[in-house]
Amino acid sequence: MSTETILIVAACAILLSASALTAAEAAPATPVTAAAAPAPEPVLLWPKGAPGAKGDGPEDKPRITPYLPAGDGPFACIVVCPGGGYGGRAPHEGAPIAKWLNSIGVAGVVLDYRVKPYRHPVELGDAQRAIRVVRARAAEWKIDPKRVGILGFSAGGHLAASAATIFDAGKPDAEDPIDRLSCRPDAAVLCYPVISSGEFGHKGSFVNLLGPDADPKLREELSLETRVTPQTPPTFLWHTSDDAGVPVENSLLFAMALHKNKVPFALHVFPHGPHGVGLADGDRGAKAPEARQWPALCAEWLKQLGFAAK
Repeated sequence: MSTETILIVAACAILLSASALTAAEAAPATPVTAAAAPAPEPVLLWPKGAPGAKGDGPEDKPRITPYLPAGDGPFACIVVCPGGGYGGRAPHEGAPIAKWLNSIGVAGVVLDYRVKPYRHPVELGDAQRAIRVVRARAAEWKIDPKRVGILGFSAGGHLAASAATIFDAGKPDAEDPIDRLSCRPDAAVLCYPVISSGEFGHKGSFVNLLGPDADPKLREELSLETRVTPQTPPTFLWHTSDDAGVPVENSLLFAMALHKNKVPFALHVFPHGPHGVGLADGDRGAKAPEARQWPALCAEWLKQLGFAAK
């Protein structure tokens, strides 16, 4: 892809976000349509032990914590993958995001996936299992199993994008009934995501995910702009143009792959802001004032997709 093409896409995205800023500032904040019920205890993805577990400690037991809106439902649900370079999980990109989702009438399920020293495909397997578990417990949690999405930040965005491009319809002959369910998400939200393993890749994330001497072919396979197909779900992306941690080209490359495959998407590139601002509220929002509009833009996109309350 030429530099000129990337600049054109970035300019268009910045113009789109700049025009949306005026509308977002003029409109009131997204109304709270459903109050969050007290969060239940975390749910182990594999109660009898996760495949590939290296021990029996908390970091060897991937789990989800469901934050469920009050009401009768059925609600759409989004699995939330915090970032952390595949070496940790940032708290401000977990529970606060699920609570924001509750405020727009969407269930949020925070995924504590395994990180370093675990390596691929363990993390992807955790995300796929989380989607299957949500569908398996849909009736109990008042969730619509046909409206299950995934959201991720930074390296968690790479995990979310992996789940959105690498999935199956379930294994009909699986002994575990949960594994008979699809792990394809119905929507993806990618926030300043790690996408590419090439020129614009985030080296630390790929070292933690694959190891320092990974097979170049495997690195290419996990450069996710190469994995998009017409079956990739509708996607919302946002980034800041001067992100020094994960270059904006990661979102641009994925957006162009979505466009090439005729997958519906929304792309917002904000002029300024550091990496890792989460909801862009409080002190983090002060460092990225234009990015403070992303939750409202995403909420509107989710409404149009039939996920959020109107």
